[in-house]
Amino acid sequence: MGFKYIIYEKGEGVATITLNRPETLNVFSKEVVEEILDALGDIKTDEAIRAVVLTGAGEKAFSAGADIKAMTGMTALKARELSLMGERLCTSLENLEKPIVAAINGYALGGGLEVAMACDLRIASENAKMGQTEINFGLIPGWGGTQRLTRLVGMTKAKEMVFTGKIIDAKTAEQIGIVNAVVPADKFRETVHQLAQDLASKAPVAIKVAKALINRGSDTGLESALALEREGFGVVGSSEDLKEGVSAFTEKRKPVFKGK
Repeated sequence: MGFKYIIYEKGEGVATITLNRPETLNVFSKEVVEEILDALGDIKTDEAIRAVVLTGAGEKAFSAGADIKAMTGMTALKARELSLMGERLCTSLENLEKPIVAAINGYALGGGLEVAMACDLRIASENAKMGQTEINFGLIPGWGGTQRLTRLVGMTKAKEMVFTGKIIDAKTAEQIGIVNAVVPADKFRETVHQLAQDLASKAPVAIKVAKALINRGSDTGLESALALEREGFGVVGSSEDLKEGVSAFTEKRKPVFKGK
């Protein structure tokens, strides 16, 4: 697969998508989004891939979001199309039946942060900076920021970030629940790689079902969510992966899961 705006690599059960526009702080465009979606389509059908890393080229940015200059003279219709484009990308990341790690190096602003929040886990370099900065341009988040951010940090903090447009450092992002961990810059790539490898070694069926249950259950009443969990538990309980996991435990060896 030939790409112009992203770098797409696969190996050892992990696919890595790198936004490759460092000269623009890896801002998103229609072409960038389409290439990511194409890569996700390949990942979805490749059974050898069991975990995904999404990151940005260079040391300055994961992504600074959408191209602000391209919004000059934007109409209501064009604004809606831009929102739908980001929504499509974020929903595709969220619904992929494989775990995705956002490796946040440098700035994750506006749509960049929104895309990171659509991933399952977020690891930040100690030099990372994050913010929903749209208000500074007279705009609001349009790629899920008003919704996913609220679910991650609560209404009060989400309002503070969206209303002020302030940029926070990586440690603050960890404290309020946006990122899972903050890592020294010289250990960043290694830590992300190790996490992705660990995820790739887990039972694919269990990961797939658990991701779906957590995503769906977060917007569902407890009784209904528990009913979904029971059904999911039944599905995983009948998998070959479970049999392998139990056998490996009793035989004191590492399990080799096949995703069946």
